Amino acid sequence: MGFVQPAAQLPHPWRDDRALQACLERILPEPLRRAAEADFLALADYALAVYSRQTTSTPSEPRLTNWDVWGNRVDRIELTEAWREGPTVAARHGLVADGHDRSLGEFARVQQFAKVYLYHAASAFYSCPLAMSDGVATALHDASNAALRERVLAHLLSRDPATFWISGQWMTENIGGSDVADSETIARKDADGSWRLDGRKWFTSAINAEVALALARPEGNPAGADGLALFCVETRKPDGSWNGITIDRLKDKLGTRELPTAEIHLHDTRAELVGEPRNGVRAITPVLQVTRLWNAFGSLSTMQRCLALTRDYAARRHTFGRPLSEQPLFMDGLASRTAEFEAALQLAMEVALRLGRVESGAGNESDAALQRLLTPLAKLWICRLGVRIASETVEDFGGIGYLEDSGIPLLLRDAQVFPIWEGASNVQALDFLRALDRLGIDALVNAVDAWLEDADGVLSEPDAEAIHAAIRHADTWLRDHARDADALQAGALRLAVTCARALAASLLARHAAWARRTHGDASSSAAVRRFCAHGIDRIVDL
Repeated sequence: MGFVQPAAQLPHPWRDDRALQACLERILPEPLRRAAEADFLALADYALAVYSRQTTSTPSEPRLTNWDVWGNRVDRIELTEAWREGPTVAARHGLVADGHDRSLGEFARVQQFAKVYLYHAASAFYSCPLAMSDGVATALHDASNAALRERVLAHLLSRDPATFWISGQWMTENIGGSDVADSETIARKDADGSWRLDGRKWFTSAINAEVALALARPEGNPAGADGLALFCVETRKPDGSWNGITIDRLKDKLGTRELPTAEIHLHDTRAELVGEPRNGVRAITPVLQVTRLWNAFGSLSTMQRCLALTRDYAARRHTFGRPLSEQPLFMDGLASRTAEFEAALQLAMEVALRLGRVESGAGNESDAALQRLLTPLAKLWICRLGVRIASETVEDFGGIGYLEDSGIPLLLRDAQVFPIWEGASNVQALDFLRALDRLGIDALVNAVDAWLEDADGVLSEPDAEAIHAAIRHADTWLRDHARDADALQAGALRLAVTCARALAASLLARHAAWARRTHGDASSSAAVRRFCAHGIDRIVDL
């Protein structure tokens, strides 16, 4: 038999992830790290087992059966193996509960998102309903409907698989995606005070969820976003039948194919009002702040999987007389992608830390401002970076990377959803612009100054100056275009990417100084120099 190329093997997602371990060592207090390590190991072991299963079995997808053999409408959904395992994994390891665990204090979100990072690539996008469940739990914490709040939160934050629920969020209709102002779903209040919904929801991810938040317009309310209200729908009746929900079909998607995303009609669907009978878009905003961060960490998880497989493959693949790991051009490209990934990880972890501080009450106004400003930046830049790294991974593997049964095309297809979910890149850029208008750019300038001060000379003077210059340019650009709304919008994406890169470079430099000082590790120092060499400023006037 002739030559057979050894397959790439997935390194251990916890033990072999230097970047994650160093990041957590710097941020998490040792008692918390020690207590969480069993979960980190278990999630990594699960990821290895799922990867083995994925590479030795035929992929499956959820199946919808609308009618049973006798002609009854049943709308039965058969889930894949990873989705059947999802509730047990999520509940036992606290993938939602950790983020709301007050005993973890300001570090609750850092610990939670470290677990999300370890789990996502193995989850077959069961992470999607977990993200929505986390966001819904966050929104319900402030809900005025106390009975609803206590009942549903107990399920969403359960650590017992038998009582754990997942949630959906039903906003998108035929008329639009991110712009929900013209939603057509109507809410009717019955004589007994209960609410009923009628309408069509065009994208309902995780239609198997036990509960969902839905936007609808109460009869008599004015048109526009302010006339919408936020409702909670339990998807099943006590007898197990659908609560006025018919499933038209499951979406046929580019990626996330194990995630059952449906088109549905609501017919006299019983619902409960979450808060006041208007301003529902405002009420659902906390959901987006959380789910956008889940998007960033899901993208990071995909990037880590791509880079880990590429490094292993480079050691196994020999071309032109030596392994790829000794080919300078190949390794230069891999090092560049690794540097971008490490900067992105530092940015996402900083957002998680600030969110935890704000939610725990340990934060101040600066934490709140940074969390608000950094969230759309992290979602925008990290998710776009994930698509690029996944695409280049396909190329790294050559022809094998283009074959479905290698598992590599799946990484690219699935990565593509992250820039779209929870508002595409343009939406994130405009959201960042609005936050800047309200909070000002000083919060970013002061943060960069503080992080670079902690960098202890890791950066060369030209690199440090390039970071400062990018932030100054962003400030100047904002001032120059302050009276031209169209010009501000047109340049918002370039402005946001510039700020994201400047912040990420500063954070990576701070981390590199810590790694060098604590462990004598110069790898992050090399990464930040390479990252800066790629350029920071992306603002180019039209």
